[in-house]
Amino acid sequence: MAEEHEATENGGVGEPGRGTAGGPAVSVPRGLSSTANHAPKRKLILHMDLNNTILVSDSVTGQGTVAALDYFLTTVTWGRMSKRGRWEWLSESASMFPPSSDAASYYSQFGRLPGFTSAAGRRFKGLLDEHLELLRWPEGIEANRQLSVKGEDGRLYHWILPSFFQLIKDLAREGRDFAIVFRTFGTDLPRVLKAVSRAVEEGAHPLFPDLPELKLSVDMTPGKIRCSKKGIVLSRAEDRLSTCDGERGLYQYLSSVQGLSGFQDHFDWWAANTYSIRGGKPLWIDPFDQDVQHIFIDDNIRQNDEDTIVSPKVFLEPDGSDTRTACTSELYDISLVQTDLLRAISDHSYFTRRVHICLENYESNLQNGTV
Repeated sequence: MAEEHEATENGGVGEPGRGTAGGPAVSVPRGLSSTANHAPKRKLILHMDLNNTILVSDSVTGQGTVAALDYFLTTVTWGRMSKRGRWEWLSESASMFPPSSDAASYYSQFGRLPGFTSAAGRRFKGLLDEHLELLRWPEGIEANRQLSVKGEDGRLYHWILPSFFQLIKDLAREGRDFAIVFRTFGTDLPRVLKAVSRAVEEGAHPLFPDLPELKLSVDMTPGKIRCSKKGIVLSRAEDRLSTCDGERGLYQYLSSVQGLSGFQDHFDWWAANTYSIRGGKPLWIDPFDQDVQHIFIDDNIRQNDEDTIVSPKVFLEPDGSDTRTACTSELYDISLVQTDLLRAISDHSYFTRRVHICLENYESNLQNGTV
């Protein structure tokens, strides 16, 4: 599976300009824009991946915190094979983008190998240790069954990144109408919903004890999104919608969600489509809708449409049912955010900053007649 994370040389994700791959902008009639002062009135729907976005562990592969972060570093460190067939490092720190056109991530060259920073990647051991320290559960605070996790080294870590809870707090403080929809291929969703409920509804997180004051609800029933050549079906409890009845219905459903909820997306469909945009997690975007903005945050979003994880479906007309699949580059840092896990660990305001960039870019493009 293609899982490289592109990178910059400053040890974290850079903030590349949107549309750098040169894709055409999404056309929007002029006059649909609202002023920046009115931006908080637009409802915000955040679709958020779990593993390597808000979690540093993986129940599917059985990786704990230490192994998961060690593996992640193989996807953001770069080198190349010499003419003699030996691996040569081209980067001294982690980065989201390759330092040169002939560079490859260690993962893409050698696959998933355990103990990376203890062997070939020992030069990055300090980076691993630094971010593990930042992930430590607060000293002197008792372990929480849902919110903390014991690593392979016996130490307690945050299971869900504090930057995620900071995002919730920041958006509420700004007076925004927002909802969060977890979107994952994995099996962690029920556990994540339970943990988030403990923090948001019961105030169980030691760093964010006042979250219950926000009065946010958590829908504990995971939904499913399944794709095939016939179309896409979204289901949760008694709800069932299909693109066979038009794509507008799924957009309206996801635009109407409240609080926090989640869906398991269709990994087999992504794999069958060679891990490309054609089989990615569907995201419906209506550039004519002045009331709702959808943003997807996922570590596997890339501006290479043959190696990306979200399939953006943009409506062609106001209130219409027809969509087209937009290039990732068109919507990068507007509706699509590639997670920089290291920054998400080190900067509690990371997700808030990324969302603000999307809001500003979206607003600017609406005013210019494009998204």
